[in-house]
Amino acid sequence: MADTSTVTEKGSSLWRDAWLRLRKNKVAVVSGVVLIVMFLLCFVAAWFTGDPNEQNLANKFAAVGSSSGNTLHLLGTDQMGRDLLSRILFGGQVSLLVGLIATSVAFVIGISYGAISGYTGGRTDAIMMRAVDTLYAIPFLVLVILLQEVISGSASEVATWLVKHWKFPDETTHRLANILPLFMAIGALGWLTLARITRSQILSLKQQEFAQAAISLGLSPSRILFRHLIPNTLGPAIVYVTLTIPSFIMYEATLSFLGLGIKAPNSSWGVLIKDGANYMETQPMLLILPGLFFTTTLFALNFLGDGLRDALDPKAAKD
Repeated sequence: MADTSTVTEKGSSLWRDAWLRLRKNKVAVVSGVVLIVMFLLCFVAAWFTGDPNEQNLANKFAAVGSSSGNTLHLLGTDQMGRDLLSRILFGGQVSLLVGLIATSVAFVIGISYGAISGYTGGRTDAIMMRAVDTLYAIPFLVLVILLQEVISGSASEVATWLVKHWKFPDETTHRLANILPLFMAIGALGWLTLARITRSQILSLKQQEFAQAAISLGLSPSRILFRHLIPNTLGPAIVYVTLTIPSFIMYEATLSFLGLGIKAPNSSWGVLIKDGANYMETQPMLLILPGLFFTTTLFALNFLGDGLRDALDPKAAKD
């Protein structure tokens, strides 16, 4: 009689399955590569392009590939004779950091707020959700502008403290004092939808067997919430976050375009697009070039977010 052996199939986690499905999505993979290249350009290559605020009025509106002294202007110069490539890449740092920092703030607040609301339930849940509804009723950009003004004073104090105690360069601290209020204001008000998503997930999860088993074992509510429930909400949260980053970048660009965002001499893609719009008839490249970087990043983020949504969809595991 032939000897038969039982072959045990190797298990696979949800995250591994999601990664395998994501790799099959060519558009999402290409978008991820584009984002990596954009980050390398803005945070590495930018430091080899020179000072983005160095002016040379004798060389304003220089053509693509021109040079002034030892400086080669690969994308030409702007109306102040500043290197356009350098300003685009350093401006990209601000725009990308807005998306990352503001989204991180919104992620922490939204996950925690929604999870506590959904797990607690009852009157506490009702009061917390009515607060969210109230904030929803006020235009987002109006709230951001107001909160930005409130935070600005504290940001200036932090900058002064850094100069005094940590010997930070004045230029660095003043730049932080200029951009941090915008980052924090957008993040502090961008968590509302994520809180609702997390709450709905928690309301469903806390009724399932694993959560009831944890309760019957006498585990503390905080342990149940942060060790068992919240990790199971991260899939939808991550998808929402990847789709939120371009929205936050858009908010920064809108505020900067209106003159309420990043202040001179700092730049962002929104500031560059605003400046380029003033010369769109005579010098269209001042508008087109930063616009290309801006739209390419937004499309890549959206395509990657769509790919993650499909990869983390439980129904896709049956395919």
